[in-house]
Amino acid sequence: MNYIFISSKDGVNKVGIVENNRLVEYYTEEDNNEKLVGNVYRGRVENVLRGMGAAFVDIGEGKNAYLYVKDAYNKKQLLSQKKYSIDQVLKSGDEIIVQVIKEPLGEKGPKVSTQISIPGRYIVLTPYLKDINISKKIKDNIEIKRLKVIGENIKKDNIGLIFRTNSQEASENIIVNEYNQLLDIYNKIENQRGFLPTPKLIYKEMDLVYKIVRDTFNERDYKIIVNNSEVYNHILELGYFYSYSVEDRIIFDESFCIGENMEIQEDINQAFNRKVRLKSGGYIVIDETEALTAIDVNTGKYIGGLSLRDTILQTNFEAAEEIARQIRLRDIGGIIIVDFIDMKSKNDISIVLSSLVKYFKLDRNKPNIIEVTKLNLVEITRKKIRPTLDNTISIKCPTCLGRGRIQK
Repeated sequence: MNYIFISSKDGVNKVGIVENNRLVEYYTEEDNNEKLVGNVYRGRVENVLRGMGAAFVDIGEGKNAYLYVKDAYNKKQLLSQKKYSIDQVLKSGDEIIVQVIKEPLGEKGPKVSTQISIPGRYIVLTPYLKDINISKKIKDNIEIKRLKVIGENIKKDNIGLIFRTNSQEASENIIVNEYNQLLDIYNKIENQRGFLPTPKLIYKEMDLVYKIVRDTFNERDYKIIVNNSEVYNHILELGYFYSYSVEDRIIFDESFCIGENMEIQEDINQAFNRKVRLKSGGYIVIDETEALTAIDVNTGKYIGGLSLRDTILQTNFEAAEEIARQIRLRDIGGIIIVDFIDMKSKNDISIVLSSLVKYFKLDRNKPNIIEVTKLNLVEITRKKIRPTLDNTISIKCPTCLGRGRIQK
């Protein structure tokens, strides 16, 4: 069964996505601790650091935001394909409009870009690009051609767009209406240039509940379970975003509590454990560090039934599915190194990697397998947008600073 649950209580929203009765994504958001990604600010350049190829921008959110030189290019500079130094693009005191593309992490402030994009349910408006792009998940050539024709017909002022997976089979009228709505938002943002005060929030991204429903509620067999009447009514009001009826797929259940759902609770608890057991008896170990995340695969109690090769292949094959789920559930980003149990056969390696690719396709954040090293380590990258689930919900122990060991 596939469904989304939204549990709202005491000013805290807990949102999860369940696929085949397993929790695959889990987010929490407090009313007084809102996220920054997607927000647009009028900010002031505080420092331009040529040696770092970056600038620091005051956006009024505490720590100065980090702006990398390529994220600071204007439309003309982007189109020229020429390389510019940061001091050719910006200088201290400049007032600019930026969008947060990465949440603050630890001691680091948020990462921002001047190249604003406005996401909708069916399309993403990309004002700094003139191209029409289509989600790679849309495979039907006839549908791809249809969407490209629609894109060419509605595009204004060389403002490009990306057709999201949800746009598949959506009517032209719905897409046109959304394009115009997003274009209107962008024009309002542009009209804020040169005004006071600075810094100032000038566009706020929708809340967690809206974003999850917007980005995920596209599968025909998905349902939404909500235990808060206010949130329930809010989702119903979003019905005009969809090209099909949603009323019969939203369930209001005031008694729903994730603490009483043993399967969900077990998956949540597992997401905070260093060791995750596999059904066969094997297990994986996940260690998150500042630089990267290391995942180790072990056979554990699993001894197989045919041969050592079969035991290793079966453990690695099962681990691949669980690794993909844990990366998605924990929202692990950056560099990820996986140490599968050594396989001698190239065919076995190919089978395990193909399985990993298959499960990665279910992840909206699209992890990429870079290569298998000479030491048979699998290098993976995944976009780091926000703190991991562990860092979102817990804090480091002030005594041991997260080392968590007791001296003998």
